[in-house]
Order: sequence, then C-alpha cells, then structure tokens
Amino acid sequence: MPVPSPAIRPAHKAQGANQALWAWVLLGLAAYVVLPWYAIQDANGLAKVADVFSDESAGNGLMQALQWGRGWLWGGVAGLALAAVAASMPAGKKQGTVLLLGGALGLLALLGSGFSIGARGWSYEWMNQAWGELDVRQFGFGWGAFVVLTSLMVLFAFGLARRGFFKGDLFVAAAVVGCASLLALFIVYPVTKALAGAFFTEDNQLQWTAIIGRVFNERNFGLACISDGKRCGVAWNTLFIGLMTAASTTFLGTLMALMAERSGRKGSKALNVLALLPIITPPFVVGLGLILLFGRAGIVNAALESWFGVEPTRWFYGWFGVWVSQTFAFTPIAFMIMRSVVQGVAPSMEEAAQTLRASPVQTFWTITLPLLQPGLANAFLVGFIESMADFGNPIVVGGQFAVLSTEIFFSIVGAQYDQGRAASLAWILMVFALGVFMLQRKVLGSKSYTTVSGKGDAGIPMPLPTGIRRAVYGIAVPWMLFTLVVYVFAFAGGFVQTWGRDYTPTLNHFRSAFALEWGQFGIVWAGTAWNSFFTTIKLAAISAPMTATVGLLIAWLLARTEFKGQSAFEFSALLAFAIPGTVLGVSYILAFNVPPFELTGTSLIIVLCFMFRNLPVGVRAGTAAFKQLDKSLDEASMMLRAGSVQTLRHVVLPLLKPALVTALVYSFVRAITTVSAVIFLVTAENELATTYIIGRVGNGDYGIALAYCTVLIVLMSLVTAAIQWLVGERSLGRRKAKAAAGTQGVH
Repeated sequence: MPVPSPAIRPAHKAQGANQALWAWVLLGLAAYVVLPWYAIQDANGLAKVADVFSDESAGNGLMQALQWGRGWLWGGVAGLALAAVAASMPAGKKQGTVLLLGGALGLLALLGSGFSIGARGWSYEWMNQAWGELDVRQFGFGWGAFVVLTSLMVLFAFGLARRGFFKGDLFVAAAVVGCASLLALFIVYPVTKALAGAFFTEDNQLQWTAIIGRVFNERNFGLACISDGKRCGVAWNTLFIGLMTAASTTFLGTLMALMAERSGRKGSKALNVLALLPIITPPFVVGLGLILLFGRAGIVNAALESWFGVEPTRWFYGWFGVWVSQTFAFTPIAFMIMRSVVQGVAPSMEEAAQTLRASPVQTFWTITLPLLQPGLANAFLVGFIESMADFGNPIVVGGQFAVLSTEIFFSIVGAQYDQGRAASLAWILMVFALGVFMLQRKVLGSKSYTTVSGKGDAGIPMPLPTGIRRAVYGIAVPWMLFTLVVYVFAFAGGFVQTWGRDYTPTLNHFRSAFALEWGQFGIVWAGTAWNSFFTTIKLAAISAPMTATVGLLIAWLLARTEFKGQSAFEFSALLAFAIPGTVLGVSYILAFNVPPFELTGTSLIIVLCFMFRNLPVGVRAGTAAFKQLDKSLDEASMMLRAGSVQTLRHVVLPLLKPALVTALVYSFVRAITTVSAVIFLVTAENELATTYIIGRVGNGDYGIALAYCTVLIVLMSLVTAAIQWLVGERSLGRRKAKAAAGTQGVH
C-alpha cells in the first residue's frame, strides 16, 4: 500500500493547522501588550514588569512605539497583521506566500533595527554621517521582543511548509527553522564575530591577507622536530594528540561497552559507575591525581628512586602526559555513545550468521563489528574534537608541549593580548574539525546500519567469543583499575591536613566549605562554598533538559528529514566543540555585550553557553541511535494518521532512551565541571563551583578544593543514577540469556 504524502491533508486537518497559525499570531500580538519589550536594567526587574504601560524602561512594545517614539517596532506588528490575513485564507501556496512575506517583514524590521540602533543611538558611524545623530535609543531585547521574534520565525516556517517545503509538515518546518535560528544566533554568530579578528591588523584595519601570515608560520606548522628533534608546530602537535586521543578513547570505550553489554557478568553496573567517574570530575582533579602518581615527586618516581636508584625526572610532562590525561577524561564519552549502539545490534542477525555455520568469532567480525560503525565513527569524531578543544589537561601536564587551545588562551589573557593570533589559531582548529567531520561522512557514506525495525526481535545477544572476551577483559579491566587508583590518590587530599607534609586525617576542609549553623531564624549556610554550589546546581539543572531536547531534535531532523543546507546545519551543531572553551567564552562577550542581545553579566548567558557547548554530544549520540532505527517505524505511524509530534513522542523517543540518558547525563555533569567556556562569563552574583575551586587552588587551599570536588562527584553520581532510573531502559522485545537457557533445558 503506498504511503500517503504528508503534503495531502484532509480538510479538517488543514483547518486545525490554521488554528495553529492563529495561535502563534495571537501569541505575538499579546507579547506586544503584556510583556516588557526591552531587557529591564533595574535589579528589581520583577517589580517593574507591572509597569508595562507607564514606565519607559519596562514598557511593552505597543507603548514603546506609540508614546516613546520607537516607530520601528511597528514593523513587527505589520508582519503579524499579514500573518493574520494568511491565517484567514485556505491552506495552500498562496497562504504560504503571505505567511512568508509577513514573517520576513517582521523579522527584518525588528532584527534590522535591533542591530542598527543601540544604547548610544546608531550602532555604526556611517549611519551617523548619513542620517545624523539619533535621539531615540534602545537597550537589548527583553521577553516581549523574544516572544514576538519567535512567533514571526514560526509563522515564516509555516509559510515554507505551505509552499511545499519539508513535505508540507508544519512541525518539521518549525523545528528546522527554529533549530537553525538557535544555531545561527548562539554558535555561528558569536564564533564568526570572534574569528573575524584574524582579518584585522593590530590597528583594527581590515586586511584580508593578515590571516595568511598568522596561520602559515613556523610556530604553527614548523617541522623542525623531524630534522633536529625540536618541537613541532602547535598545529601538528594538536593534530597528533587529537588523532591519538580519538583512537584510544574509541578503542577503550568500545571495549568497556562490549564488557558491559555482552559479558553476562553481574559486575556490569559497577563497571558503569566506574567508567563514568572521569566525566563527573572537574578536569584539574584528574591532572592532580596523575601528577601525584607520575609527577617528579609522585609515587611512581619515588618508588623507582627507592627501589632501583632511578633519578626522578619530568618524563610524564609533555605529549605523553596530555595523551594519557585526555584518554582518561574522554573515554567515558565514547563508552556512553558505544553502549547504546551495542544495545541496538539485532541478535537475530547474529543468530542467522551462526545458523549458516559461522563461528562466534566470524560472526563478531563480520556481523557485530560492522554494525557498530556508526557508533565508532561518532565516538572517534567526538573524541577528536574534545581533544582539540581541551584546555585543562594540556595546561596542567603539557609542560613545554604546546597545543592550539593553550596558545589561544595565552594569546587572549596573556601579556601579549593578540586577538588576531587567537582568531587565526581558532581557524586552524575549525579546519581540522571540518576535515575529520567530512572523513566521517565519507566512511559511513550511504550504507545502512538499521537493526531496530517494526518487527519483533526476541533473539539473544551473542556472548563475546572466548578469545575476544579475554582480550576485552585483559585491556579494559586494568584500565578501570587505573581509573580507580587515580581517584583514590586524588581525593585522599581532601581528607588530610596537607598533602605531602601532614597526612593527619581531618574533615576541616569539608567544614570550611560546607558548614551549617543554626541561627535565630533557622539554618544558616555558613560554609564559603554554598553560594557557588547552589548557583551551579540551578544553572546545570536548567541547561541539561534544554540541551538534551534540542540535541535529540536536531539528530531526528538530520536522520529523518532532507532539506537544502543539511550538511551546513549539521556542522554548525558541532562547531561549538571545534572551538576551545576560552574562545567560545570570549566570543559570547563580544557578541552579547551590546544590543540587540544584551546578555553579558546575567545567568542566562551562562545557561546558553552550557547548552550550546554541550549540544554536540546529544546530537552525535542521537544520530548514532537513529542509524539503527528503521524508517518504516515512522512510516507506519504516519499511515495510521499520526502526526510528526505523535510519532516522535510515542514511537521514536521510547527507542532513544540510551541516547537520552547520554545527553542528559553529559550535559548536566559538564555544566558543573566546565571551566574554560565560562571563566570569562561568571560574576560575583553568579559564581560557579569550578571558578570557586580554581580560586582555592590559586590560594594554595588544595584541601578545600579537593573536598569540594568530592562533594560534586557524590552529587553527580546520585543525579546520574536518578536520570537513568527516571528515563529507564528501552524495551526491544529480546529475551535474556538466563531465561533462554532455562527454556532450552525444558526442551
């Protein structure tokens, strides 16, 4: 039976769709009346919301245009009026044309005036020269402007759907346009503004050739290390470490995923907890633990000197230390991605191969492993980009081994302050990330990796062959033990007086940071860390669901829809990982320090930085999971007259639970542990846990810093377990090996 085209809808569905148009039109008009148009500058902003008709600073869009001379705001009203006319028309291409005109008119009028007129009048000098000084000025957009812009954007997307794009599906059109707008505003726009510095000279003059000399020089691409043993250029160093880390993290993550899902051992839950330890730890704790083990005064060097008379050296500092620390830090990401992919491999395919007399080893190499390719490619890509953008590990254990992220940091905050060089180095990182991204797409190509279809699969996952199981355990188990040892040494410092001098057990560090007292009016949060603790938890809890939702929605759009510019859309979602956190933080300051999007100094900019910095993992985990879901599931739902929203909610999401857990856990814990991306965005009112810890480390209070890290790890472990419990496991209708064995015994 042919599947009916989504573009052909019955009359009652078209009428329902027009109701959606009216809903967005009325929402936009209501925002003009009941919400403040501009961001309220007063600290007591909530109290001033009631003054939308009387106070200019809190006035709504209607009063701003009528009474306070900001006539350019009528452009948004005109756009909504055109959309209202379209909503009165029957569904079709003519309606789509009017919707496109209304949405485009409103968006261009509001965004154009927003970027052109700021708190000092015209934003550009040539406008002053052309039209003279502007008396009426404006601050950054507030909630009223945000709701109106959102309504106009959705109506514009509906116009595209009515014109035949996105197969006429309003939800898909709104999702694509909405996600593309978010990516453009919070990733492409700020990063582009920061990268533009590579084309300006030191005296701020535009010169297109300036980037050539900054990029192609001996310091970046020198090959002296090949001929005389000296250091290579920082670009080659970064590429070398990125490839090494991507390979090692993908390899170890795959082994741990196979051990967790195919070993049949009871210790798989303990493995999951231990495997995730590095990801829920602030990065400097990992570096500190490795230094306590392998540093010049570490346990290993002390033992070698005591037992064999080997003089302690700084052998660990350099490329080897960076590689080990990055492998240690990023293997859990590969494990989380690969575990959901291993779960999705259809046992019936493995059983079919063994029915044809293939041995377990042959089945593993010819069936199981090829079906893991989407996960392997995604894990490699994420590991490579994470390595390139990593700042904490190279700065702690890199020694004289320079990489692009540290060079960018010192170019921005060092005495030289060379923004042009920092921008040019960021360009190199982008090119490397784009190269690996294109290579990944070429490797996967148009091959099919579908293993979860509409048919039931009650097969039993094949246990690992004996030889492969021994190899997996022989490599993964020592690595897990190594993980445990590093943490034991790292966090012991929080329970002793002074590591290296006084090992007397104490809880004073915890009391200093998290003391509780009983005052006249109840509990007093007397510890010095409580303020940063509560702020961090609040912002992470807000950003994590948003990150997971947008990440999986983008993955669904990439896997289930086709539209022009899809490759650019996908790469823009990964762009935040290709840029070091320090550059992303600086780009947010440059982009959002002035109207129309004036966010610097607020908690919202930190939430947005968390969200879009961590977005790529949700996208890649979702993409790998979608590669295994047969499109016939979506088509069957559409044949039963379910819309895109119903299909996504009742069919797709239940099969994406592992990817959802990955996105939620990763985004939450990285929001708590991130350093470089937010180091320039925090304020006294919005101090975060990582900035508090860095301050303590700078003052030499290592005990308090490690005590705080211990509390964070316990908290994030509990939150991770709660997320896994709330989301649950997906059910694929497969039998358990133990139940199958009992059935065989009966027969």
